[in-house]
Amino acid sequence: MAEHRNMQRAALLDAARSLLSEGGTEALTFPALAQRTGLARSSVYEYFRSRAAVVEELCAVDFPVWAAEVEAAMAAEESPEAQLAAYVRSQLSLVADRRHRAVVAISVGELDGAARERIRAAHGGLIAMIVDALGQLGHEQPRLVAMMLQGVVDAAVRRIELGAAEEPEQVVEAAVGFALRGVAG
Repeated sequence: MAEHRNMQRAALLDAARSLLSEGGTEALTFPALAQRTGLARSSVYEYFRSRAAVVEELCAVDFPVWAAEVEAAMAAEESPEAQLAAYVRSQLSLVADRRHRAVVAISVGELDGAARERIRAAHGGLIAMIVDALGQLGHEQPRLVAMMLQGVVDAAVRRIELGAAEEPEQVVEAAVGFALRGVAG
């Protein structure tokens, strides 16, 4: 019985990823989840109490996977500069990943304070990954610079998500360049 519930929950999360990726926030409805999974609408409520609960679960399941991918990309590099570039590139490569797109698609405003705090803490783990590299580069306040660098990554994510005039690879390279050289170009 527990295995069946776990499989149903996983199917609901996969359906939620697809819906969010395909149609954004508006597409994530319990009737749509029910239709995608073949469950009765009332059955969806047995697994999740709200759309925000679905998103919170997606973050809990998917964020550690993304963080591990970013960490692995950085670990493959030796110099602090290459680690910073890998940090930026790996996060931006996740924009095309359905798991990432799903979580970006919904407003964190729908989440309760505790859920937002858990997501913030998870993002803090990403930021912690580059503090050492920034320290090695001589930054006096590497944590502050790391948070600002994450802001650059977040802006690049939004630019890619919006389907900006630039090709995604141009946005990635601009973000990497900004991370390594600032506005000096």
